Amino acid sequence: MTDPDDSLIRNPVFVLVRPQMGENIGAAARAMLNFSFASLRMVAPRDGWPNPKAVATASGAATKVLDHAGVFDDTGAAIADCDFVFATTARGRELTKPIYTPEAAMAEARARMAAGQKIAVLFGPERTGLENDDIARANAIITVPVNPVFFSLNLAQAVLLMAYELSRQESSAAPVAPGLAGTEVASALDVEKLGDHYEEVLEQAGFFFPADKGPMMKRNLRNMWSRFGLTRADVQTLHGMLRQIIRRRD
Repeated sequence: MTDPDDSLIRNPVFVLVRPQMGENIGAAARAMLNFSFASLRMVAPRDGWPNPKAVATASGAATKVLDHAGVFDDTGAAIADCDFVFATTARGRELTKPIYTPEAAMAEARARMAAGQKIAVLFGPERTGLENDDIARANAIITVPVNPVFFSLNLAQAVLLMAYELSRQESSAAPVAPGLAGTEVASALDVEKLGDHYEEVLEQAGFFFPADKGPMMKRNLRNMWSRFGLTRADVQTLHGMLRQIIRRRD
């Protein structure tokens, strides 16, 4: 379905990962529309989709946002066409990522969008937040400087905060993000396939040993690839390097 309203903004993509309550989905959609954002995606919503409670809570945002929302089985599929992904999380994690405040993150997002990149912002389930496997697929983390003894934000509050920060940024963003001139950034799908390639070969080589540490090792590798900010040329080079190693080995 195509929305005829050209005033709505389709970049960035707001991705709700395993949202639990329809009311929170609807409230998140309202928060997006408050600032003219309309690109919403969901990963495995707990109560399925469509959700009447989400529609009721969204009110006027139902036709503008929810009717056009994408639903995906996993996080990787939801961000496959995106060039740079932020993960919102309030807690410290063992994964090494650049950490932004909302203001700094949305300034970075604006610069990258001006350079033609597609941006995604991930929001976790209401009860637990994003899991490490989700965060590993992001390029950077957004952490809100809130009360350290009461740091939990409602899902819609988190969406509203990011939408507001992006909306209030100066409209005259830099036309090209620093350091990206002359390059084409690898999409999330490119990075996902690179991770799949290395995982497959390393699995055959017995790298993931002992077995009980295998999932953590794989997650750390995924995190590493997404943290590097790879270009398409980088990805092609890394694929080629691995293929050549395999050929010489065989």
